[in-house]
Parts: sequence; C-alpha cells; structure tokens
Amino acid sequence: MSDIQQVVPASEFMKKNLGISSAPLEAYLNYGYALLAIAGADGEVSEAEFNWLLNHQRIVGAPEEAIEKYKTFEYKNADLEDLLSKITVDVSNWSKSRTLLYHAIQMARADDSYSLEEQQAVKKAAKLLKVEDDIALALNKLVDAEEALTALRKSLLRTEILA
Repeated sequence: MSDIQQVVPASEFMKKNLGISSAPLEAYLNYGYALLAIAGADGEVSEAEFNWLLNHQRIVGAPEEAIEKYKTFEYKNADLEDLLSKITVDVSNWSKSRTLLYHAIQMARADDSYSLEEQQAVKKAAKLLKVEDDIALALNKLVDAEEALTALRKSLLRTEILA
C-alpha cells in the first residue's frame, strides 16, 4: 500500500460530529486541497483562511505530513473535479458534497470577507458536487446562524470585545 493510500484514524471530533472513523491519507490531502481551491478563487487564500484550514484539519485528525503539503499546494491551478474524486471515507452514506461545501463556506468567511469570487467558487463547487441550490443556500444560512450564536455566546460570557 502506498503512503497516499494509508488509512488514517479520524479524531474523536470527526467521529462524534460526522460519524467517520478513518479515511485514506489521500482523502485528507485532497479535502484540504479542494478547500484551498475554493477559498483561493478570489486569487488569494488569506492568512485567516489558511489558519482556519490548518486548525480544522488538525481537529479532524489530518496527519502533519498532509498539513505541511497544504503550505505549498498550487491552489490557483487546481482541478476541483479531480480533487473531489479522490476524497473517500469509511462511511458510505456520508455526504462528501454537503460537508465539503459547508467547510468551504466557513473557510472562505474566516477572514470576514466572503468575496463575490469566493461565493461564485462555492456555487461552482456546489454544481460540481451536485448539491441542490436550496441545500447550498441552507448551508450558507447555517454558517450565518453559527456565527451569530458564537457572537451571542461571547457576549453572554463577556468575552466579546465591545467597540
């Protein structure tokens, strides 16, 4: 078995939140690459977006060797369709399409700027992933709601910096 086909155990976070217990190293690599391609559709992956990716991938259990490769990936020339075809996990009913779109929206918004180019890349990814328009819209609204809940939590717990 080549290194890229090596199966990597998922983190407790991924087991609890997605029901996934393992995935090939290739899936971790290509998942991150796909997120970079979508978030970088406006010509740049900002520091905040890249930090979101690194933190997220560590939380889900991506090996450091995969995370290191994100730093040199040429996302501007990436073939999103090719990347998507290489993402597999140990759960047959997992919705790769919806999950990837959800994370792409979160990453693209990490720098507090969800540019028109990023929104268009998310829509293109939704089409490639065969995610229906209403589901894509709902995923955007879910991220809106989660951001609002985070702001509310910070306010209630007095950790929000007031202007």
